[in-house]
Amino acid sequence: MSKIGKINISIPEKVKVILNDSMLNIEGPLGKKSLSIDLDIFDLNITEGKEVSIKPKKNNQDSKRLWGMNRSLINNAIIGASKGYEKILELSGVGYRAVLKGNILNLQLGFSHDINFDIPEGVKIQVEKQNILKISGTDKQQVGMVTAKIKSIRPPEPYKGKGIKEQGQYILRKEGKKK
Repeated sequence: MSKIGKINISIPEKVKVILNDSMLNIEGPLGKKSLSIDLDIFDLNITEGKEVSIKPKKNNQDSKRLWGMNRSLINNAIIGASKGYEKILELSGVGYRAVLKGNILNLQLGFSHDINFDIPEGVKIQVEKQNILKISGTDKQQVGMVTAKIKSIRPPEPYKGKGIKEQGQYILRKEGKKK
């Protein structure tokens, strides 16, 4: 029995969930998402447009393994269509700044050159002040991937803490050289 899989997913008022063959279509105020679900392994029940439940047809190793994951994917898509996902990045360092130029994020991170980051479709980036980035979108995985790519350009270093970090992220600091 999957602890996550057996929990029913509640659907907010503004979100519509429709099952067509093996495609689950989710429409909300922020966007649309389609998920492919294997109906040979799972039973999907939508009760009066208010709850979604997923249960395996056979109780074997494969269905147990995929049950919680499929439930989480459906839940993430419903949350993305209604509220969306957001991550906040902080640029800490002297002269570190970000500027939006159309569909390109220009980053000055202490290198001898500027870094131009192409913003993918489906993700919005806002620059607050010059050193705070707000990354938002409807797809949880895509928002996380864009955040990880931007963070990998200049990860925070342990001595002064300079670099790109998520808001609230703790950086393990090291003591400097002693005489």
